Parts: sequence; C-alpha cells; structure tokens
Amino acid sequence: MRLLRTYSAVVLLANQSMLALADSRWGFSDATLTVQGKGSGVGSGSKEKLSDSKALSSPVQLGTADSLKIILTIQEGKRASRPHQAFLLVEDAATGLETSFPFAVKDNGKAKLEITHKDIPAQLISSSTTLAASLIFASFGSSKPYHSPAFALNIALDPSAPRAVPESPLRYGKLPAIHHIFKTDPRSPPKFITIVFTAAVLAAVPTLAGLWLSLGANANHVSKALGGAPVAHILFFGSIFAMEGIFFMYYSSWNLFQTLPAAAVVGTVTFLSGSRALTEVQERRLAGLR
Repeated sequence: MRLLRTYSAVVLLANQSMLALADSRWGFSDATLTVQGKGSGVGSGSKEKLSDSKALSSPVQLGTADSLKIILTIQEGKRASRPHQAFLLVEDAATGLETSFPFAVKDNGKAKLEITHKDIPAQLISSSTTLAASLIFASFGSSKPYHSPAFALNIALDPSAPRAVPESPLRYGKLPAIHHIFKTDPRSPPKFITIVFTAAVLAAVPTLAGLWLSLGANANHVSKALGGAPVAHILFFGSIFAMEGIFFMYYSSWNLFQTLPAAAVVGTVTFLSGSRALTEVQERRLAGLR
C-alpha cells in the first residue's frame, strides 16, 4: 500500500512538471532602453523601461548621431536562460520591409544590443512612417517563443546631408550577346627574309662538302660502309632529310600538334640508325681503314 502511494505521488509530480514545462514561455525582465547622443557622458540621454506585456506608449526618437542600447535578462519561464534566437526586429508596416539585429547573450541570460543610425538600412531610414520594433526570443523545446512589439521608432534625418539612395538589387535576366574577339593566327615572316635564310642554308651545304674533302674524306669507303651496314646508313641519312622536310612542312602548313609526333618518330629512327652506323665506322677505324 505504501509503495502504491509512493508511485502515485511520483506520477502526479511528473505530470505537474510536464504541465509546467508545457506552459512555460520565453520572456524577459529588467529591460532598459537608452538613447544616447555621440560624445555625451555616462548616464545622459533618455532611458525607458521595457515590459514584456505591453509596448512603450511614446515612440523612441533616434537621431543621426544617437545610439540605441537595450539591456535585459532573457527568461524561460521564471528561470534566466540563453535562447537560440534573440533579436530585435525593425519593420516598416507600410512597405513590409524589415531588418533584424541580434542580441549578444550570455549563458546567464544577460543580453545586450546596441545599434546606431548607420546600422539601419537606407530603405528603412528613408521611410516616411514610424517603424515598429519587436523583440523575438525562441529556442528548441516545448517553451513557447516570445514575439511582441516593444516600441515604435522614429528615425531623424539630417536635412543638410544628402539623401542616401539604395543600390538597385541584382536582377537576373537576359543579357546582351557577347562577341568574342580571338587573336589572329600567327603569320609567316616576309618572303624576302625567308628566301635570304634559305639561300644561306643551301650555300652552307657545298661549303661543308668542300671542308669535308679538304680534311681528307675518303669517298672510296662509301661502298664498304654500305656493305657493312646498308640499312643503318640509308636510314640515318634518310632521317636527316626527313627531319628537314618536317621543318619545311611546319613552316608552310603544319601546326605544332602535327609536327611533334612526326618529329618524334623520325628522331627515334635517327638515333637508332645513327648508333648502328657509328658502330660500323668504329669497326673500320679499328681495322686500320682511314
């Protein structure tokens, strides 16, 4: 029987706790609003006390050099707590435009907010109607969020200062066509320069042949060279002329992607056949043939 009474008391206490938790809501206490001019001393300016049950009866005036400061303690039910969201919402009822200013909140629920004239968007500053300021506190859980008007806000304008014109918003749509201008293809040098350098290269061939003969070249070994390694000598000299032909094609019509593969193939043939041809020449030198 005593156990049954204890169980009933525990269930009743749990139900009361759940009902109290379900009925809890976010709110605030010890809230003060101060409007202070720039350069004024501590404690100067107008000060108002905010209530979570009703808004201020008279509008708050914010001048061009003033700062608005709100200090309060946020509560969840009767306990000071830190919500996930806490900000001041400033709205123009005529246009529906609004902006929000978040509070700096500590773990003990102490919250502070300070805004100046320049922090308010130009769209709201230029409004001809009184702005509505509301406090919003909310968080995860079953506690009901708090959203209630706190005061009306009149923003004073400096008549001597130019009116701030907000920038036009970015609009996505059809844009004018973009006409790309590509670089012109590289051109060959003038024909006169080409002819001069070609003649210089061709003139060097008989000059080299004459120097070769004057140094004691023995043309009688041509038959022996072709007999010892005919394929290597033919491919070696043929690849040299083929490489010259590739350079000519690159100059006249080919591009770099056509030239490089052909040059790689011919260069490989030149290397392999040249190695075998030089081996044959070395064998003749070692045999005493000059």
